[in-house]
Amino acid sequence: MMAEEVNGYHKEALPAGFSVEEIKIPVPWGHVAGRWWGPRTKQPLIAIHGWQDNAGTWDNLIPLLPPNTSVLCLDLPGHGLSSHYPTGMLYYIFWDGIVLLRRIVRYFKWSKISLMGHSLGGALSFMYAASFPDDVDKIICIDIASPAVRAPEHMVNSTGNAIDKNLDYENLSEDKIPCYDYEEMIDIVCDAYKGSVSRENCKILMKRGMAPTPSHMKKKGYHFKRDPRLKVSGLAMMSLETALEYASKVTCKVLNIRAIPGQKWERLDYYLDVVNRLKKNAEVTYVEVEGTHHVQLNSPENIVNIIESFLGIY
Repeated sequence: MMAEEVNGYHKEALPAGFSVEEIKIPVPWGHVAGRWWGPRTKQPLIAIHGWQDNAGTWDNLIPLLPPNTSVLCLDLPGHGLSSHYPTGMLYYIFWDGIVLLRRIVRYFKWSKISLMGHSLGGALSFMYAASFPDDVDKIICIDIASPAVRAPEHMVNSTGNAIDKNLDYENLSEDKIPCYDYEEMIDIVCDAYKGSVSRENCKILMKRGMAPTPSHMKKKGYHFKRDPRLKVSGLAMMSLETALEYASKVTCKVLNIRAIPGQKWERLDYYLDVVNRLKKNAEVTYVEVEGTHHVQLNSPENIVNIIESFLGIY
């Protein structure tokens, strides 16, 4: 799949009729990177990846859709090829993503949008639809229903540790950044995903997720491009009551795809509670499919027809 390198990224061999373009969207702290599949003359479906993943998570799914489908796959801040937040800023993950989406919608002057997200990206799609119900046509949430729900005592007890970890990562010096050879890097990634992503698909994610170590660091090999501060997610959770209240505000069409075995949810009932609350004010299609948590990357053939039908593209 990889040919010569162009502008630091690999030119791809795509199926007939498909096109994809690397783009940069300016933001106050730098840029947000993206992969725009299909025609630029159409307003795209906005696709958002999961926590610590990147826009490459859609590379296996989108080529199964009709070639004229327009999809903008984003690298969230600190992920993939997007700029990291400046020193001193924290990632609040779920909340930051809503602001980012609104910023991008305003930048392109779009009105009614459709969103597709996996895991964290699905939670952001849910949150955006709840926050701007008149501005969203459809959302597709893959193996998630809402931002991670935690009991209040869990959130309270984790606050201090999360703050200390953030400050530790902020002060991480270059000499402490680990570097590995390519195969070792892929081994680490595969182990981290615990079977959710195959080795070949880990390599797809790492096209945007790793980079050669800069020469001035005097180390050989590769390092992870994502911001280490992203590892701290404890400041971004919400209670079930809050998630259900957001769910009550969603009025667009919703497709929720839950993978089996998928993510091992601590409380699957919370997931299903959110889906059921969504059904009160929204037209909800809930589908269970065989697959890992990264079903869109590992088994896209299991969901592509469901997505095509929901979007009304054939």
